[in-house]
Amino acid sequence: MANGSLKSYFEDLKFDKIDFCEKPLDKGEYEFCEFKDCNFGKADLFEVVFTDCKFVGCNFTLANIAQTGFRKVKFKDCKLLGLRFDHCNPFLLEVNFDNCNLNLSSFYQLKIKSTHFKNCTLHETDFSNADLSLSKFEECDLLHAKFDQTNLEKVDFSTAFNYQINPENNRIKKAKFSLHGLPGLLGKYDINV
Repeated sequence: MANGSLKSYFEDLKFDKIDFCEKPLDKGEYEFCEFKDCNFGKADLFEVVFTDCKFVGCNFTLANIAQTGFRKVKFKDCKLLGLRFDHCNPFLLEVNFDNCNLNLSSFYQLKIKSTHFKNCTLHETDFSNADLSLSKFEECDLLHAKFDQTNLEKVDFSTAFNYQINPENNRIKKAKFSLHGLPGLLGKYDINV
């Protein structure tokens, strides 16, 4: 028996103050849509595709984003605690974050080149085996963020803080660091800077 379920398509819509836990988001593709002050906490977004969408002031805490497509998506003032971006659809994945809380999230093994993180909190976020080349961490708090076998080539950490990066376990060629960030690079050597 053939699967006759067709996905819906939504374009140029604005969603304001909707709780998608109480009223689940329709499955389908959303293009050029804006979501403002919406609650996606613990929502099931399995296989939903967002293209050129913007999320402002939204809560995604522990949402299921397995196979979710984020293509040219901007998150501003959002709470994204514990999100498994490593489970979302990697096809055309492109995300940017402004003033977001991404604590305990995972970008494990993702190719997210040229991603801009601005004024974000990234405590215990996992970037292991990810390709972050050409990305920028502007005024970001990276306390206990995990960088292991991560491609950090040409990444700008010049205004980031609280990071610990082992230069021997990560590719850091031409990455930018400030003088106040040196302890985060040399911590494993137990020297005083």
